Amino acid sequence: MLLRRGLRLEYATLGWNVVGSVVVIAAAFAARSVALAGFGLDSLIEILASCVVVWQLKNEGHDRERRALRLIGVAFILLAVYIGAQSLYVLVAGFRPHQSLLGILWLALTAVAMFALAYGKSATGRELRNRVLETEARVTVIDGILAISVLVGLSLNAAAGWWWADPVAAFVIVYYGLREGRAALREATH
Repeated sequence: MLLRRGLRLEYATLGWNVVGSVVVIAAAFAARSVALAGFGLDSLIEILASCVVVWQLKNEGHDRERRALRLIGVAFILLAVYIGAQSLYVLVAGFRPHQSLLGILWLALTAVAMFALAYGKSATGRELRNRVLETEARVTVIDGILAISVLVGLSLNAAAGWWWADPVAAFVIVYYGLREGRAALREATH
């Protein structure tokens, strides 16, 4: 029963992020927003993380758990490096993104969805004593926090014309990507 609940939560996350990555990346191109593009890439990593958790839940084992945690950790570090370089370039070049109402609406919905999914995954992971599901629950919380961060950046750009808020919001993704990547890699060694 718990295992099925964990799988349903992961499938719900997968579905949300598949749709969300398409919506957000399309909005990013339309608005020329590095923060939205970063969030879209983060959604792709969340898809990878959910696939890894499904893979691990279907055949638990210590070796599988460590490989799953390493995959999640490396994906987050690569995301952080890419978004950091892109954000720095945008700030230095003074590249000004456009407004994105679609991005703002989707990010608000995503924050609510991710926090609800994270709560369910965390509780289920604790009951199953499954470190991978618990780690992925933290990844989902980060996804909700990132949605709020990018939402603030997009809103400041739209409401106040603060173009720099968009790439600065993307640096929040860099920070959390590095933090969660290192944490997942540390978990993989225990």
